[in-house]
Amino acid sequence: LDIRERLTAADPANTEWQRDLSVIQLKLGDLHMAFGDGKAALERYRTSLDIRERLTAADPANTEWRRDLSVSHDKLGDLHMAFGDGKAALERYRASLDIRERLTAADPANTEWQRDLSVIQLKLGDLHMTFGEGKAALERYRASLDIAERLTAADPANTQWQRDLIVSLVKLAEAGDGPLERYARALIIVERLKEEDRLQPADAWMVDILKQRLSEAQGK
Repeated sequence: LDIRERLTAADPANTEWQRDLSVIQLKLGDLHMAFGDGKAALERYRTSLDIRERLTAADPANTEWRRDLSVSHDKLGDLHMAFGDGKAALERYRASLDIRERLTAADPANTEWQRDLSVIQLKLGDLHMTFGEGKAALERYRASLDIAERLTAADPANTQWQRDLIVSLVKLAEAGDGPLERYARALIIVERLKEEDRLQPADAWMVDILKQRLSEAQGK
């Protein structure tokens, strides 16, 4: 941070250095969040957002900077969610959604941006669930699922996208949208990944949890 602040102070017109400064501010924000220091994290995230807003305002056609801006909105939304401010979180998530919808509309073949859009749809779905807005949550979860299905169909070997698909299925099941079918499908994918040795150790818990959820759904 010290180096990057001195560089940008010496040459404020260097946009790459400005972006570097926004990145380290975001990392420091993540660190403060990990320590549970929301106030310090908020300061860092806002500083990062300010830089990114200036960059995108100066060059709206730069898609990298627009994506960066969506990430800053995401981070602030996550912070507000963590500290129970759903209204502020919704504002940030919607700002991120707007950017990501425009990016994917401009370049539908960009799979990274498609995944970004899928992720923000999930976050909005979770937020609606906390508000007790089940119908709105289902709409967001289904939108996320549609994207995950398209991505996995285009590249079945991509393990991350398979995991994203599992998450979307589970979210829908938890929201009451065909839980038996959703859990069963998610379990099939997880077990296939395990057989193919593509299931990350950190995700090993999924097998037992999904079996339990499926059993509970069958019992109902």
